[in-house]
Amino acid sequence: MPQLVKGGKWAYGWVCVSPQGEIVIPPQAWEEYTFCQGQEALFISGSRRSGGFALSMLALWGERAALLGRGAMRLLGRAALGPGRVGVPEAVGLHAGQRLLAVRGSCTGLGFVARGPIYEEALRHPELEMFGLAR
Repeated sequence: MPQLVKGGKWAYGWVCVSPQGEIVIPPQAWEEYTFCQGQEALFISGSRRSGGFALSMLALWGERAALLGRGAMRLLGRAALGPGRVGVPEAVGLHAGQRLLAVRGSCTGLGFVARGPIYEEALRHPELEMFGLAR
């Protein structure tokens, strides 16, 4: 997993939204965030600058779960995790074929970036792997 710039974000790679509205979760991220098939995933709004969202679970929030839904941490939806992938709720606003950058977020969620400086920097890194059905 490359670090895009010194002191910057670590990127797992690109994911592409499938025609069925699913995204693959990079295997390394699946392990690091201890996702498990069948668990309920939470989709939390990303920043205005980078768009996208964070993929999380209540277990990752612990006592801070009460913060969900307050301020910028808007809960966009929930879905059950499948085997290495998850269906994205319509409220997240993605479309088939859209490419997102999967990045190491905070300890509370895996980040999926849709635009902005991190996304633009990642375009200059051909070594980043592509995950998903559409390429």
